Amino acid sequence: MFDNLSDQGVLRLYENIRHQVAADKALGGRYRLLGKSASERAERLRQELTCRGVKFIAIDW
Repeated sequence: MFDNLSDQGVLRLYENIRHQVAADKALGGRYRLLGKSASERAERLRQELTCRGVKFIAIDW
């Protein structure tokens, strides 16, 4: 699925979701910017990063 992306490209996508989760938390939970589809995509990205051996900061949902 991410074969055409470099390690940095996959990491950038994952980091983008991580920053959006942080923004959600900063809103105090009243509004949610991200839903289930984002968490599923983040999981696929996490698996890809792990398979590639790329170090990353896990998303704290």
